[in-house]
Amino acid sequence: MSGTLYLCATPIGNMEDITLRTLHILEEVDVIAAEDTRNTLKLLNRYEIKTPMTSYHEHNKIGKGPILIERLKNGENIALVSDAGMPGISDPGADLVQLCYASDVAVTVCPGASASLVALVLSGMDTRRFVFEGFLSTDKKEKRMMLPLLEKEHRTMIFYEAPHRLVDTLEEFVSIFGGEREIAIIRELTKKFEEVRRGTIASELAHFQTNQPRGEFALVVAGLSLAEQKEAEQKSWEEITIDAHMAQYVDGGMSEKDAMKQVAKDRGVSKREIYSAYKGGK
Repeated sequence: MSGTLYLCATPIGNMEDITLRTLHILEEVDVIAAEDTRNTLKLLNRYEIKTPMTSYHEHNKIGKGPILIERLKNGENIALVSDAGMPGISDPGADLVQLCYASDVAVTVCPGASASLVALVLSGMDTRRFVFEGFLSTDKKEKRMMLPLLEKEHRTMIFYEAPHRLVDTLEEFVSIFGGEREIAIIRELTKKFEEVRRGTIASELAHFQTNQPRGEFALVVAGLSLAEQKEAEQKSWEEITIDAHMAQYVDGGMSEKDAMKQVAKDRGVSKREIYSAYKGGK
């Protein structure tokens, strides 16, 4: 019978943030596939775990993935760990999981710390609906193409960023989201120097322009509020004439009466005002 791939969450900072189940699995499996064996060795030494390791990372996944699948199909159990947090999130673990399903190999998860969720609940932002964006592209052109797609995102947004790119990213945020959008900037999650900074994007940009960023950062950005969306929509409607606005609805099949109601609603004015402007020009 085939073995099982165990996706084991590891601490994101504080070494004590690991579950008893994960420690048990790491001891019992045949091999641990690690993103960086040197980093994982520190964790294993801390808990006196002697299980052999093998490397599995972004640069060897194409060749190493099939090898691990063969070992699993031959009955070995393998624990997959990333450098920190949940494997499969922003790392090649997801590729190995896909290979397992394609080969009818069992997969299960030993849950634990995940930097994105820790940052979200620590931020004080709305947690009802959120979207994880991870690391933005290091290519400036690609980043500038991607960020506008999030301009009207209503959900709380979670990003990761390296210290040397933080200021550039905040500058991009100001241009896309505006300087007054709320943001929480969190560094060194669960570590001794953990810090949470809350403010507007503009105020945090000013801070880091004069204070060198240090550590790994999670950025939690408020989504577009309904009030902001309505204001933006009204502003966009104000950029076209009432006749052009009416034409969009009438050409789409609405009666003039219904179109006037909708235009008045879009612009936040009375139907009488729309009637006067529209019919007055006829």
